[in-house]
Amino acid sequence: MRVTVRSMKSPIFVRSLSENEREDLEAGLRSKDAFVMRRSQILLASSRGEKAPKIAENLGCGTQTVRDAIHDFNERGPDALVARSSRPKRTRDAFDEESAERLRGMLHRSPREFGRESSLWTLEMAAEVAFEEGLTQRRVSGETIRATLARLLGVRWQRAKRWITSPDPLYERKKEGATC
Repeated sequence: MRVTVRSMKSPIFVRSLSENEREDLEAGLRSKDAFVMRRSQILLASSRGEKAPKIAENLGCGTQTVRDAIHDFNERGPDALVARSSRPKRTRDAFDEESAERLRGMLHRSPREFGRESSLWTLEMAAEVAFEEGLTQRRVSGETIRATLARLLGVRWQRAKRWITSPDPLYERKKEGATC
């Protein structure tokens, strides 16, 4: 018999709303901006005492989305109705020059050497392997890999086939014979 223990998150609710905040949220229900409307629905439901899982179920979104909206409103107030940038905040510090050079070296090898079934690198695969190999302290996105290649190594991902080589001693001859 297998018993799984889930970590239950404590219920979270929006803080008490001022009259102006409540009016802003009710006006947000009529917004043409889907983000504003959804946030307003979440926050008003929470102010009525509904728990995050129930709000998520009613609105067809994730429980974490509801919790994030509530946390954001509790911290920023009505400014939480304005969507923040979804751009990653820290792509620049994922790689320093040394780890970027190690990334280059990794990409010159076959992904199969790292237990992958493909012989071609993808940005996401490179991100996974970079983390597994200790090149990064945390998991990064493929976009971070692309930005690092461009910023620190001056390489554009689209041109990868021009600078990635194979450890195969016959690589150059095969490449020359493959012109179609």
